[in-house]
Amino acid sequence: MTEPLSLTVLGCDGSYPGPGGAGSGYLVRCGGAAVWVDAGPGTLARLQEHVGLRGVDAVVVSHEHVDHWSDLEHMAVACHYIVTGPRVPLYSEVDLAARMRVGPASAALAWNPIEPGARVTIGAMTFTFSRTDHTVATLAMRVDGGGRSLGYSADSGPGWGLKELGAGLDLAVCEATFLSEREGSLSHLSARQAGDRAREAGVKRLVLTHLMPGVDPEAARTEAAAAFGGPVELARIGTRFEP
Repeated sequence: MTEPLSLTVLGCDGSYPGPGGAGSGYLVRCGGAAVWVDAGPGTLARLQEHVGLRGVDAVVVSHEHVDHWSDLEHMAVACHYIVTGPRVPLYSEVDLAARMRVGPASAALAWNPIEPGARVTIGAMTFTFSRTDHTVATLAMRVDGGGRSLGYSADSGPGWGLKELGAGLDLAVCEATFLSEREGSLSHLSARQAGDRAREAGVKRLVLTHLMPGVDPEAARTEAAAAFGGPVELARIGTRFEP
């Protein structure tokens, strides 16, 4: 049986990891291929609970903020000195390997630049990218595979919406950094705005992620559900979603 498209949460805290948490990171799989999407602090350890480092076919990073990629430095060290093998493809808009502080170990990653509108095929999956509304160049992504689709918002302010990833998303994993009372304070979405944008895009299922430590998850779910008009799920470390 062909492996279906799935997303496993490796970390889902917004801006920094809270107690027992981890930064942004997800394992996306389909048809035998495994892609590490965002590599925030604490996610490398969780990744290895599901796949060995040499079982990762590629890494895709949405943007340069360290809460979305700092664990890549540890992966580079491991793949250069310990679990050696071919260079691991890294897809990002900015050359993150050039910014690493690990010396020659950064050569373990082979950078492939991407930009808005780019399409990248990794195994049975096709990734398509869209520029979000954030303080640095940030790419949301749509993943199609096995006849299903999922969208990941990465980080964004309210000037961007999930509809930019195209129609027919079976599952959207959308940031909901804070509650509506903080809207406009940072270039991020509130839970209410996440629900609103999922409804606007006609998303079938909505998962909230990137909640800032200290935000009440159930309050975020309630706020998002009221705007979405349907049930909303919460990203939690170890949870696996199939679109």
